Amino acid sequence: MNYTGKGLVCFDMDMTLLDHRDWKIPDSARKAVELLRGNYYIAIATGRDMDAKYSEGLSEQVQPDGIIHLNGTKVTVDGEMIYEHRMSRDLVERILKFSQGQDFAVGISVGAEDYFMNPEYVTRHDIIRWGQSNRCFRAPWKLLDIPVRTMAYIGEEPGAKRMEEAFPELKLPMFSSRKGADVVEKSVSKAEGMKQLCSYFGVPLSCTVAFGDSMNDYEMIQMAKIGIAMGNSVGKLKEAADYVTSSIGEDGIWSACEHFGLF
Repeated sequence: MNYTGKGLVCFDMDMTLLDHRDWKIPDSARKAVELLRGNYYIAIATGRDMDAKYSEGLSEQVQPDGIIHLNGTKVTVDGEMIYEHRMSRDLVERILKFSQGQDFAVGISVGAEDYFMNPEYVTRHDIIRWGQSNRCFRAPWKLLDIPVRTMAYIGEEPGAKRMEEAFPELKLPMFSSRKGADVVEKSVSKAEGMKQLCSYFGVPLSCTVAFGDSMNDYEMIQMAKIGIAMGNSVGKLKEAADYVTSSIGEDGIWSACEHFGLF
């Protein structure tokens, strides 16, 4: 019997839904999301923890049915966690020891507090990006007693490659800005988070659509029935996608939905 229920559309947040040029979701993307609701469950799939301080207000703008946080290591529906994956304490300790004295920062933000090795690189990144930095840094070794699902890397690509060589169990997909990356275990991904939401809502993978722009979207773009790369995406993601739409600032989400007749 053919499936006749709702499908699932997963949207990356940064530079897919959220334009970093003005820190707004384009009106055309908002309209597209609202039109999709009739036929699809709407999900945010991001490297962010959407419950954290630096993501305040974004979920409310989208009103998703589900959220894939932290590259698939935390999945929530209506604020309730339906899936979680944590790094082992031993792995976190080895990452922190390796990062000491390096030319990059590694750590996480928890609420209003920031736990980073080499925090000066975070401060520099913030000033370049926002013109200021108001972080509340705490000792990174406290992460050994805090649940850690993924970590953030702030630095250049060569440092990320050194980390991948030192930790074969990790992947560091670079942001589209090439100034940072997610630190994620290879066993998890946004694609795994998408599977969890499909199972929860009873949606077959053959009825899924995914939008993204960075390498942390790669597995999700490959797994979805229709994988769409934004025009501002990195080249490797464009190669993996079924379709490359226009950039976030050129109504890319709306254009792709029209192209595939999604609403």
